[in-house]
Amino acid sequence: MTRKTGSIALVGAGPGAADLLTLRALDRLRAADVVYYDRLVDPAVLDLIPPHAERIFVGKEVGRHAWPQARIDRTITAAARAGRRVVRLKSGDPGIFGRAGEELAAAHAAGIPVEIVPGITAASAAAASLGQPLTERGQTDHLVIATGTCRPGDEAPDWGALLVPGTTLALYMAMGKLAEVEVSLRAAGMPSSTGIDMVSEASTGRERRLVTTLGRMRADVAASGLTGPAIIFVRRPKPADTALALIA
Repeated sequence: MTRKTGSIALVGAGPGAADLLTLRALDRLRAADVVYYDRLVDPAVLDLIPPHAERIFVGKEVGRHAWPQARIDRTITAAARAGRRVVRLKSGDPGIFGRAGEELAAAHAAGIPVEIVPGITAASAAAASLGQPLTERGQTDHLVIATGTCRPGDEAPDWGALLVPGTTLALYMAMGKLAEVEVSLRAAGMPSSTGIDMVSEASTGRERRLVTTLGRMRADVAASGLTGPAIIFVRRPKPADTALALIA
């Protein structure tokens, strides 16, 4: 008798709050035989995994990878080959700094059916918590999502160059790079008075917010004790005359 091949679903767990999980994500969790989950998946979301499903933690931190990506790729494909319905549960959206590409490639190479179930990304939840839109007509019509932590050996993004007029810049994994971010933004001509908004663990009961400026950013973070995971927002609206012309 030929064993039936299983499947892999790369599921976005959203920013943290269980009620921000999508219906499709909940459906895949309920049908799973095994769930491999990341460090930042909130316990409230893990509580939705049914008792029959095996739970396996495969979380990573910057510089500390108990489960290297290659091992995760091998493990999830082996489970699917054994006929299991695999959920790879990732915080936020799998396609945004979630290394989904490597897991998709591993599944395709093994001939295993694979899908992406999108989730609400942290920037959306953080902006909602602040009561602010990510884009605003006539002021910010660009949204740039960038990382503060690249692969070892890779050059960091030029964050200042990304912040052209009319842009909202959302930085992920950048709390350990505040000095570098400040240098880059100042080099792009951003003044000390530039507003900086930070939201840590958006949508959860542990959420914290900090409203500061470029000139005060590092001192205020140190004084507040704010840590990651956090989203950092920097906005550079269009010049007032341009914005007024577009609205008219």
